[in-house]
Amino acid sequence: MYATVDDYLADKDPAAVDAFLRFRTMVFALGDDVEERVHASEVSWSRDRVFAAAFVYASKLEVALDLPRRVHHAALREAFPTGPITTHRLSLVAADDFDDHLTELLHEAYATAAEPRR
Repeated sequence: MYATVDDYLADKDPAAVDAFLRFRTMVFALGDDVEERVHASEVSWSRDRVFAAAFVYASKLEVALDLPRRVHHAALREAFPTGPITTHRLSLVAADDFDDHLTELLHEAYATAAEPRR
């Protein structure tokens, strides 16, 4: 496990690191109750439960968003149910991938992370 985000990003592709930091800024802009955890293979963010995670894979940023419904996005790679939540995996490569729709989905994931599970 890495001690810090900087440790996690130290040997990663610079373009993917920039994308990671951009996404991380979006996450922390959601509210002051966001908790960040650095794991061996990813970084996750939670409130009452995890709502987003990200990891660098080669030159891409892979993001997971947990939502109460299945959604579509241009960068969506796969979506799979995990109980009442559907985890969406997105590959964010280009600046265009950080669109308003991604922002809306991130807000929804954040908002529903504080709701009781059904």
